[in-house]
Amino acid sequence: MPAHAHESDTTTDPLAHERAHLSASRAALRAMREDAQALNIRDVTANWVNAAVLQAQIADRIKSLADLSHTPLFFGRLDYLHVVGAAQAEGAEGEQFYIGRRHVHDADGDPMVIDWRAPVSQPFYRASRKDPLDVGQRRRFGYTGGELTAYEDEHLTDPSEAAQTSKLLQAEIERPRVGPMRDIVATIQPEQDEIVRSDLGGTVCVQGGPGTGKTAVGLHRVAYLLYAHRERLARTGTLVIGPNKSFLHYIEQVLPALGELEVKQATVDDLVTAQVEVRSTDEARAAVVKGDARMAEVLRRAIRSHVTMPTEPVMVVRGSRRWRVPAYEIEEMVRELLARDMRYGAAHEALPQRIAHAVLVRMEEAGEAPDDRVQNAVARTSAVKAVVKAVWPAVEPSKLVLRLLADPEFLAAHADGLLSEDEQKAILWTKPARSVKTAKWSAADAVLIDEATDLVVRTHSLGHVVIDEAQDLSPMQYRAVGRRCSTGSATVLGDLAQGTTPWSTQSWEQALHHLGKADAHVEELTAGFRVPREVIAYASRLLPVISPGLAAVESVRESPGSLSVREVAAADTGALDAAVVAACAESLEQEGSTGLIAADARIPALAEALTAAGHSYLSPGQETTAESRLTLVPASLAKGLEYDYVVLDEPAAVVDGEPDERTGLRRLYVALTRAVSGLIVLHAAPLPQELG
Repeated sequence: MPAHAHESDTTTDPLAHERAHLSASRAALRAMREDAQALNIRDVTANWVNAAVLQAQIADRIKSLADLSHTPLFFGRLDYLHVVGAAQAEGAEGEQFYIGRRHVHDADGDPMVIDWRAPVSQPFYRASRKDPLDVGQRRRFGYTGGELTAYEDEHLTDPSEAAQTSKLLQAEIERPRVGPMRDIVATIQPEQDEIVRSDLGGTVCVQGGPGTGKTAVGLHRVAYLLYAHRERLARTGTLVIGPNKSFLHYIEQVLPALGELEVKQATVDDLVTAQVEVRSTDEARAAVVKGDARMAEVLRRAIRSHVTMPTEPVMVVRGSRRWRVPAYEIEEMVRELLARDMRYGAAHEALPQRIAHAVLVRMEEAGEAPDDRVQNAVARTSAVKAVVKAVWPAVEPSKLVLRLLADPEFLAAHADGLLSEDEQKAILWTKPARSVKTAKWSAADAVLIDEATDLVVRTHSLGHVVIDEAQDLSPMQYRAVGRRCSTGSATVLGDLAQGTTPWSTQSWEQALHHLGKADAHVEELTAGFRVPREVIAYASRLLPVISPGLAAVESVRESPGSLSVREVAAADTGALDAAVVAACAESLEQEGSTGLIAADARIPALAEALTAAGHSYLSPGQETTAESRLTLVPASLAKGLEYDYVVLDEPAAVVDGEPDERTGLRRLYVALTRAVSGLIVLHAAPLPQELG
């Protein structure tokens, strides 16, 4: 008997049983939440600080136990054949385990729902007829508006049952998208699960084309690592880095839906702009040079150039005695600190202690018995402070970068043999700023300041960092992210074919080198679950030009009629605007969200046309609702977003909006691959010849 779905009007008893278990599980979760709310901490905390910390932890616990009505509490069930190891399945022969987003137990502590990240849940994603992993039956559940409405069984050890694609699984993947990105915990595929459950110690790089689920895999890996290494990551911290605020807003509900509330989210700009405000934009040429890894060595040279060798001895007065440390001895200390290549600021702090120690040695040789307090006092004397200021002065990172970008001679001295004269000219300011506060810093400048800051004082490292759309980072941005996981690990997510910055990554090997994770394991996801086969095949015509050698995504979704390419015969853009508005109206007749994607320069005209036609629209990052399902998306912000239906305006304009043709074609590739159910392409100008 093949795997099949059971609807409520065919076999009512099993469905009624499962609904009863859902009700009981919801009641148990409510009781768990009420228990947490009733906790009295007055008798167990020593002081108000402990009380505040514990109260915050309890508040987070209460929040994590919220029962989200639109999110099914469990989505699957496993029926094991035998006793599984006691540490895994708690030793129950033939017991059924309900797999869900969080753990739920009854009043006696017995599990009613098992967290999807637990070892006993893994076969839900990995078991197959070839390797059933001791699972006799896998059951999937279908929901409508939070109500359990169907189930579907696979008997993995029954040779008479033919393998079949799960209809419920397919329906869940294709469910219309309204609102922010949702988790894929019910639909994780075996190759995705391997990445999700890979160990915390190693860095993983996931190359994945459009619709392969790489973003979801990265977020679910964070959730899994927090489950498996809760204490360690609570101490060291986790961070998700996205390309822009719109993208972060789109994904921000995924981890909370899985019960994880503590993961911070940021852009690279957020990380590096703590010291300066970004108020200008570089030309592409300047941004490429500033983002080049060679700039790290330019900065290192510039900082170390502040160190000068002493020419005079230091004389320390203590009471009636004078202690002399000759210049050659101080020079030895300076050279030894330089040779150790320690942080500039740490060496600045160490030098006075080294000089003071040399004074203490002389005191001891003279018969005195000084202690550490005396050494600290000597290190703070004006004589020692003066020599340190002259030999190893403090450096302010933003002032250093200001001088490099404003002083041609200073830049030339430290970029010699690294940057050509043309490259130096490209990054020099035409109108040098007078101070750090008045300077019009760019995003690339902020990254340089961040690098300089790390050369002075070590950047704090987190336990795990996820970088999405990583292909768009410059080498210097990779270094900035790498500093924040230097003692931890990372999940790097991206698609080389979607690199749309002039400095975008050419190979993951290079990127991982700059990140400081050269030994990372690279995985490639090529099975597409989101973009229909017709649409991805059309977009993939661009691959030989934009990313030669990269494998095209093989979509598992057949959706005939999902692609429509229409030429608008028009002498002016008015006819094209009207055709675009009509296509949006056509798409909105379907269930789900619609995204109108256009070259940035075309957005004002299309906004006007939509308004004139009575269509309200959202901006990227604003949440779609049942009442407001149309989003107007500049092509520059489309990356990482997805819509059920996409109307793409004038592909040639998308290409022309970029500084070079390859970047333009990559931007077009991104725009073509945002649709989950259908894509309408409208053009008055000829299509790029690469589309055939």
